[in-house]
Order: sequence, then structure tokens, then C-alpha cells
Amino acid sequence: MSSNFPRKLRNSGKRTLFVIALTSLAGCATFSNDGGFGSVEQTTQERLGKEVKWARSDKERATLQGRVSELLAKPLAVDDAIQLALFNNRGLQASFFDLGISEADLVQVGRLPNPHFSMLRASKPENGIREYKIEQALTFNIFALITMPLAVEVEQRNFAQTQRLAVIDVARLAADTRQAYFTAVAAEESVRYLRKVKQAAEAGAELARRMAQVGNFSKLRQAREQAFYADAALNLAREEQAATSSRERLARILGLADRSAFQLPERLPDLPTAVNELPVLEQAALDQRLDLQAIRLETEALASNLGLSKATRLINVLEVGPARVLEGARDSGYKKGYEISFELPIFDWGSAKVAKAEAIYMQAIERAAEAATNARSEVRESYHAYRTHYDIARHYRDEIVPLHQRIAEENVLRYNGMLIGVFELLADARTQIATVNSYIETLRDFWIAEGDLQMSMIGKPSLNTVARAAVTATGRADH
Repeated sequence: MSSNFPRKLRNSGKRTLFVIALTSLAGCATFSNDGGFGSVEQTTQERLGKEVKWARSDKERATLQGRVSELLAKPLAVDDAIQLALFNNRGLQASFFDLGISEADLVQVGRLPNPHFSMLRASKPENGIREYKIEQALTFNIFALITMPLAVEVEQRNFAQTQRLAVIDVARLAADTRQAYFTAVAAEESVRYLRKVKQAAEAGAELARRMAQVGNFSKLRQAREQAFYADAALNLAREEQAATSSRERLARILGLADRSAFQLPERLPDLPTAVNELPVLEQAALDQRLDLQAIRLETEALASNLGLSKATRLINVLEVGPARVLEGARDSGYKKGYEISFELPIFDWGSAKVAKAEAIYMQAIERAAEAATNARSEVRESYHAYRTHYDIARHYRDEIVPLHQRIAEENVLRYNGMLIGVFELLADARTQIATVNSYIETLRDFWIAEGDLQMSMIGKPSLNTVARAAVTATGRADH
């Protein structure tokens, strides 16, 4: 290669290089300071009233661990449990790196590809003189510059979609935490009541055994009391196992290695005094659901990609740049010019690529319509469960539990007046405790149903990685 090649190259392609250099500087994309996480933080605060952090360094992880330790220092209310999960769940932290991946795609598509330098050098001796052929070219992908604005627009929509999906991941974790929390609290409260049932059944079985020994009790009645005790012991064992399982599940969601690392309150929260109404909720869900917003962004991105596929159906690469050629003796001088290279649409006219993009776009349109229909149904279903469990729990609280309490008080009076025996009193005590335990279960179901209703207002993650990949694979110009 001649030593004066850079100078000659600048002279021959000065204007071309100048334009490309300016365009490259103007279109150079950079990474943001927060990786797009600021939008996720703001939306989480608005929708859930909670903080969420993305720990990308050891210092940030240490700060979060300090907040986690503060929350674990006291019995967890449901809001504390949700906040703890948002800080400490490593699966959620892993999902946040989808933002980094999507932003990298956005930055990459906003940068021009590197120029290509090619060189051919050949020689042979001819009559004692060495003949040369040297070709040198420096080319740039001009077609990538032409399609860059459309490609950037597509990736910007993909990035916005990824941000909304990250918020949905946060909301889903919050909903899972609420469900696991109320299940764990209710299970431990039920264990305490079933222990009382077992104690009453055990006392009845022991008294029946002693009375049978002295001949004051029949074998049949003794067997019944013993059966009550056996059933009570079995039910307690099952509930203790369920309490352990529910506490382990809550520990996993909270990101804690030990189920004893956190404290729970002794009882569930009381029922609220009022409930929400459906018409307002249904319209709000259609306006605010993040999964519907993400699907709309996906459809818009696919529409843009369809236009990009049509624009690139015949030519994917168009490279232009200065070139020079030397033929003959080494000192014969270079011939200067330019080189253009592009793909010839001889065998593939791009119809298959366009057809694929159109099919994916129409598929997205149908999925968007389905998602809107499903959203209404999910809100109605969640609201019906929410309202039904509220009515059942209120009926237990206002009617069934007080009624059994009055029955128990009357039976105590009858027992004191020797109108009933101790076994009737113990049987009534077991029934009363079982009624209270049923109320605990209905109260648990209500709080879980309320969490499901809140999640149906935010949205359910319906876009998987395959759908995401389809957005970025429908015709972007090759770089």
C-alpha cells in the first residue's frame, strides 16, 4: 500500500466522508443514566404507592439490605411485606436487566455500522519487471443510514414496552406477596384455634375414658368422644403443615433464606367498611392497564416494522465509498474512483419477508382485540369474587359468629343450672371455635380477592419472550 494513500483518499472522497462523519455524529446514540428505570420507579409509586430499586452495584445492594433489615425488625404488615419483596426478591432484580438489554438494542440501532476497508494485492514477474494489481476501497453502509430513523422508532417503542412489562412484573410480585402474606397469617391464626379445638376434644375424650372405667358412660359415647379427639388432632396436623408451607412460600417471595427471619401479626386485618363499585373499575382498567398499553406499543412497533420490511424488501445493503486501483508497474500511479456494492434481487424479491411481517402485524391486531375483551372479563370476574367474599365474611362476622357466641353463653347458663352435661358444653365449644376458624378463612379469601382485583386493574403479563422477539425480527435493516 502506498504511504500517501490517506492523503489521496481524503482528496478523492472528501465530500462523502464529510457528510458521513456529520451524520454519524448526529445519529450516535448513548446510554441513559438510569437505564430507563426512572419510568418504572415513577409508575410503581403512582400505581402501588411503593418504592422499587434496581441494584446494579454492590453499594446499591448493601443499601437495599439495610432497608430490608429495618423492615424485618418488626412484625410485618401487608404493606411492609410488599415493600420487602420489592427490595429483596432477586427474580425481580433479574427481570430489570431486560431494560438494559432493550436499551442496548436501542443504542445499537441508533449507531452507524463501522466502515469496511477492502484491499486486493496481486503481482507477477513479466520480462524481468514485476507487474502489480492493487485495489483499495473504503465503503460505508448508506442504506443503514436511510433506514435508521424507522429502526430507531421501532426500538424506542420496544424500549417503552419493556418498561411497562417491568412495571407489570413489579405489580405481579406485589399481588403474589399479598396472597402469600394473607395465606400465611390466616394459616397461623387457624393453627391457634385448632389447638383449642384439640384441647377441648382431648379433655372430652379423657373424661369419657374415666367415666367409662367406673361404669357411668357407654362404650358408644366414649368412642364418639375419642373420634372427635382423633379428628381434631388430624385437622391440627394438617393445618400446621399448611402453615409451614405458606410461611415457606412467603419467605421465597420475600427473598429470605429462613422462614423464621420475619414476624407476622397474630390476626388478619378487619373487613373494610365499604367496597368499590364495578362500573368505575371496569372503565379505569381499560384506560390504565399496563398490559393493554404494552400491546398497543407492540402493535405500533410491528406496523413500523412492516414499513421497514417493505422498504428493505429489494435491497438490504447499499455500500458506497472511495476506491483506487493500481495496475502495471509499482510506480505507474493509482486510478482513483469509487465503489458501490449492493444485493441484486434476482432470486429473492423480498415477498416472503413482507408476507411474514404482514402476518405478524395482523396477528398482533387480533391479540390486541382479544386482550381488550379479556381485560373486561378479568375485571368483572375479580370484582365478583371480591364482592362475594366480602359479603360472606361480613355475614360470618355479623350473623354466624355472634349467633354461636350467644348459643355458647346460653349453654354455659344451662350447664350451671345442670340442664346439660359437660360433654354437650364441650361439643358446643368445639363448634364455636370451628365457626370462628371458618370466619378466618373467609376473611383471608376476601383479602386475597382484593389483591386479585387490584392486579386486574393494573394488568397481567401477557407478552412472552417469543412475542418480544417477533417485534424485533420483522424486517429491521441489517447492520
